[in-house]
Amino acid sequence: MTNAIDARLAELGLTLPDAPAPAANYVPFVKTGNQVYVSGQLPTGPDGLIKGKLGADLDADAGAEAAKYCALALLSQARKAAGGDLSRVRVVKLVGFVNSTADFGDQPKVVNGASDLMVNVLGDNGRHARSAVSAASLPFGVAVEIEGIFELL
Repeated sequence: MTNAIDARLAELGLTLPDAPAPAANYVPFVKTGNQVYVSGQLPTGPDGLIKGKLGADLDADAGAEAAKYCALALLSQARKAAGGDLSRVRVVKLVGFVNSTADFGDQPKVVNGASDLMVNVLGDNGRHARSAVSAASLPFGVAVEIEGIFELL
């Protein structure tokens, strides 16, 4: 199944980044039993961190693209927690924080970028519960931060 997931990533033109190191005094993930809690991941694209405020600097489509990069980082952490085998991973829940103006209301559309990627890559194991909330600001001025809970199968 890992080869199938790797093939699916390649088919989608996606590459998982190396699992990002924490930016402060915390660990990137914690395993407890068959659950893996992955710390919030920031959107790092080809040109570095994707920064901006939704509703001012970025529209929902640009935010969804940033969320996809968060999802790739989450999968990278989950893969590491699963000993390199994404076929052992099921997404349980994502929590998306969207750096947005007070009148911006498309947080769910932004976080769909991550949700859609999880389902596109993992199939039914990518379907999950979710929250998408606004934040007045996020670390380093990024557009989105997403954390995840995964189950190891």
